[in-house]
Amino acid sequence: MSTSSARKSRPEDTSVSAAPAARGRVIFVGTGPGDPDLLTLGAIAALGEANAVILDSESQREILDHPAIRLADGAEVAILGLSEAGKPLPPSARAKTVLKHAGAGARVVRLVSGDPFLDAAVSDEAAACVRGGVDFEVVPGVSSLTAVPEYAGVALNHAGGVHFVSATEGRFAKTAAAEWTGVATLVVSTRVSMINDFVEVATAVGRQPSEPALVTLHGGSTEQISIATTLGRIAAEVKAVPSEPGELIHLTLGAAVENRESLSWYETKPLFGWRVLVPRTKDQAASMTARLRTYGAHSDEVPTISVEPPRSPLQMDKAVRGLVEGRYEWVAFTSVNAVRAVREKFEQYGLDARAFSGLKVAAVGEATSAALKAWGIEPDLVPSGEQSAAGLAAEWPPYDEVLDPINRVFLPRADIATETLSAALTELGWEVEDVTAYRTVRAAPPAAPVREAIKTGKFDAVVFTSSSTVRNLVGIAGKPHASTIIACIGPATAKTCEEHGLRVDVIASKPSAVELADALAGFAADRRDALVANGDPVTKPSQRRSSRRRS
Repeated sequence: MSTSSARKSRPEDTSVSAAPAARGRVIFVGTGPGDPDLLTLGAIAALGEANAVILDSESQREILDHPAIRLADGAEVAILGLSEAGKPLPPSARAKTVLKHAGAGARVVRLVSGDPFLDAAVSDEAAACVRGGVDFEVVPGVSSLTAVPEYAGVALNHAGGVHFVSATEGRFAKTAAAEWTGVATLVVSTRVSMINDFVEVATAVGRQPSEPALVTLHGGSTEQISIATTLGRIAAEVKAVPSEPGELIHLTLGAAVENRESLSWYETKPLFGWRVLVPRTKDQAASMTARLRTYGAHSDEVPTISVEPPRSPLQMDKAVRGLVEGRYEWVAFTSVNAVRAVREKFEQYGLDARAFSGLKVAAVGEATSAALKAWGIEPDLVPSGEQSAAGLAAEWPPYDEVLDPINRVFLPRADIATETLSAALTELGWEVEDVTAYRTVRAAPPAAPVREAIKTGKFDAVVFTSSSTVRNLVGIAGKPHASTIIACIGPATAKTCEEHGLRVDVIASKPSAVELADALAGFAADRRDALVANGDPVTKPSQRRSSRRRS
């Protein structure tokens, strides 16, 4: 048999080659020194595509709470933490955790403080990825070596020559430190546990113990602490401040430190270091807490209500079917919770935002409008004035038999909502189907330390966004201390505070969460200026507690 005939007689190979296994990928993402607003667009994009996110410590979770970040569904968040001895894990242990997640074909984001290669010294982890057959990439971040001094008010361009040192492992070498003697300003990023070694080496190579120094802990965060001292006093000053041995610390030594008082912009923000109680869930409070952070405040969210489905689903089921069948001309959403309740009901039916095609949609305010846009729905009506049910009713068009083919409005709302909007629309000629989309019940009391902080004045301020948040907070946690600044979103909420024996210090000019944050910051700025004018130290309300409790 010829070769050609032999080939023809072989059965045809119909097997299909197996697809190659998915390869994992590690992205080392720099987050900057501590302020989540310093995240780059590249960092936000990488986090949005991650299957797993690995953090250095629990404190980095605040970064994931930033409004710009949307983690993928099912994304796992892991924390490296410290060794059993309370020290940072060695590179080999960190790399082992990274490779464990990437080995299953996952896209892993490894979040690191500052800039990955400059500040975080993750080059050993990256090398381990290469040895393990895992691809990696780097998203550079704002380096803490330049950012933290600027957050502390140090102008490095006036430093007369700057030398940067990043040393987070081991000890300082005198041979390498010899070059410290010829520069006017030295900026060092290290760990608390290495402070004594730094001072010893710096003085050994010729830096004077009397030289001006600035010690900064928690740089770039709302908990930032800057201590003006001298090289010889650094160790004693750090020892006096609560800190962990593995905690990062920044030292600025030399000429540039002398002018920082006049340039201190971050620690002089009106709400810097204030602990503000926000009686809302994290999701509901996002816009407010983001705004408060821009003024230097740290927010603690304490939910005062719990949102639950209606006791019977029949009314909502009927309304959703009517919406799909063209029963309504308008749908009016009065809260983010109403949007969420309708969206969840849609998903039960396998529906999406396309079911709103041909309908007119109204939203009571900016937060509700944003929730609709996130669902893919552009509201037709959002009040330009007062962001409330009354404000929406004031701008709602009257029913017109010629222009409006249908006269019904679907109004999904809470079981305890007022009749303001429904009554106003009825007067305008509309037939309103008022449907209970969700129930609000009082939330469980917060943890004991939070309740104690509320009662003893450890919060500098509390911001109330509705009368129900006042009643519920007092009910589950007690009245805020007399020293705590009370800020209210509007007159009705302020009245409820007064009914509960609370002195109201701030009322927002417009009923908006962002306006409320602005109003509190304005109050704090006036208070700060008055203290400075009187020659008094600028303290927080929690530092000047009255012995008198609120009645």
